[in-house]
Amino acid sequence: MFTVLIPARYGSTRLPGKPLADICGKPMVVRVAERAIASGAARVVVATDDRRIVDAAATHGIAAVLTRADHPTGTDRLAEAAVQLGLAPHEIVVNVQGDEPLLDSALIRRIADLLAASPDAAIATACHPIVDLQEAFNPNVVQVGLDRRNYALYFSRATIPWARDAFGPAVRSLPSGLPLYRHYGLYAYRVDFLMRYPSLESAPIERFEVLEQLRALWHGYKIVVEITTGTPAPGIDTPADLELARAVYAANATPTSD
Repeated sequence: MFTVLIPARYGSTRLPGKPLADICGKPMVVRVAERAIASGAARVVVATDDRRIVDAAATHGIAAVLTRADHPTGTDRLAEAAVQLGLAPHEIVVNVQGDEPLLDSALIRRIADLLAASPDAAIATACHPIVDLQEAFNPNVVQVGLDRRNYALYFSRATIPWARDAFGPAVRSLPSGLPLYRHYGLYAYRVDFLMRYPSLESAPIERFEVLEQLRALWHGYKIVVEITTGTPAPGIDTPADLELARAVYAANATPTSD
């Protein structure tokens, strides 16, 4: 069994109050929690820095805890929530972002199951193959390099691995068989790792790439990765994203990642 924690900050530059944005009669964070509940999680809890989000969750029967407002990362917020909830060190927590109301519930469970089946890993996450040339060279697309057991070697905003003989000024296609994978930011953690995370020194590679998962690799923790099919549903970053999510719910479509 596993617990889903949903970090949700009220502040947002592009969409202020984003967790409370209405999606067909319910706040976004509640829609996310419903996706998490459908995964079969033993418990789903919102971890937030704002009383308004706690109250909105409670109105819809969703548990929530109020955390400090000064956490530098969502992982730090989850660590505080895990302490408040009294989770045991061996338990598994899945971090579901509060702006992903289209997330596939089955993927949440698969990531939790993957970590449970990988006793040497502290974290499990997901990726999918990159087949589009523009996506392969987009610095906003986080990529992950994998070993033969699908454990993460590195995460980067650069194209990894770099096809030395195929990539050049006039590259027009990706070479066949090149293992390019786009990382998808869904994580499962062991609680004992979450407890240690806030005290881990920030890594130079983390600061330059601006990717907090690199801190875990830098300190020697293993991250196991599921290769999914298709492209996971996007999160909500812009008003256009929000309108798309509303349209999906209005059409009574079942959000999936495939």
